[in-house]
Amino acid sequence: MIKVLHSHPVWLGQTKTWMHSVVTSLPSNEIQCEVSCERVENLDQFPVSKIHCMAQTSPLKYRFNQVMRRLRFPAKLQFRALKDHIKDVNPHIVHSHFATTGVLDFEIVRQTGAKHVVTTYGSDISRLPQAKPRMIPHYIRMFRDVDAVLCEGPYMAKTVVSLGCSPEKVIVQRLGVDLSRFEFRPRQWSIGDPLKLLIAASFVEKKGIPYALEAIARISRSHEVLITVIGDSVSFAGSQLEKAKILQVVDQHEIGHLVNWLGFQKHEKMLEAAYDNHIFVSTSVQSLDGDNEGGAPVAIIEMAATGMPVLSSMHCDIPSVILDGKTGWLAKERDVDSIERCLQTAIAHRKNWNQMCRKGREHLEESFDLSVQGIKLAEIYRRILSD
Repeated sequence: MIKVLHSHPVWLGQTKTWMHSVVTSLPSNEIQCEVSCERVENLDQFPVSKIHCMAQTSPLKYRFNQVMRRLRFPAKLQFRALKDHIKDVNPHIVHSHFATTGVLDFEIVRQTGAKHVVTTYGSDISRLPQAKPRMIPHYIRMFRDVDAVLCEGPYMAKTVVSLGCSPEKVIVQRLGVDLSRFEFRPRQWSIGDPLKLLIAASFVEKKGIPYALEAIARISRSHEVLITVIGDSVSFAGSQLEKAKILQVVDQHEIGHLVNWLGFQKHEKMLEAAYDNHIFVSTSVQSLDGDNEGGAPVAIIEMAATGMPVLSSMHCDIPSVILDGKTGWLAKERDVDSIERCLQTAIAHRKNWNQMCRKGREHLEESFDLSVQGIKLAEIYRRILSD
């Protein structure tokens, strides 16, 4: 039995369902998983067999860290939950989620003799190195020390190598979804009925929502459309600015009466909305501050799994999930004309949706099934321990 301790500061934010999937997908007869964190959120939605939480086991240390952060003291002067939790668990492998967590963890793990795996997810290797170049030397030291760096796809793998990681350490490990949870219902739509479009994302620049809404506004002149938006702004200032841009587009094109704003919703509610809509629109872009999807949004995989046609963009590893013209449509980034053309193509070829959606589901079953990816991750663990 391989004992793995998964490390992330918070278990688990509402928008990180995929991380829970990674942990729970591993074969329990081979891998014993436990979680190390400082505090917990949404534990009812993201349960794990065993969790070690600093806020619960060492509340004084946790409060000390909070004070240190408010005073802007560096992380190296704060207590690390992982140090105590490794002593409790004695894992064979520590798996740090996000490169930033790996930077905080690698010196602690090195002292224990455990193997160290880091998974990168997107903004940690795109926006952050550009916004804070001083982080790059820390990344290079961490990359040199860890045993493997996992990435969602080839685009992300190239990005990690460009930041100074040895190519031999980089492994493509896709984020899978539990396809058994998604009933496959290919969408159908006929001219004369409202075309129902779903957008589901946090209001941040990399999601490209204003471009999608502008393109939808254009086709609303010739087709009846209804737009459902799941998501909202989050706490940082850039997200508030993005929300203002989104609302400006809606007001400018006078489509407010077409939009149903649902705010953030639990995963179950998002799935209910998915089956009530025809096309999922997720036109991600490279943000001006360097942030991007890194790989591909898990929401795209999930929506395609339900039998919903997906309109996305030629961004990061999205073309590995949505095969342009075969299992969905991909627009150019920040290109409203391109998005509009994709929508017009979807409308013109609506009779082909069934075949397209079936090909999409087959592609997911081959490359993005959660159980298959869990077995592959277990194989990676075994290989690392045998080296």
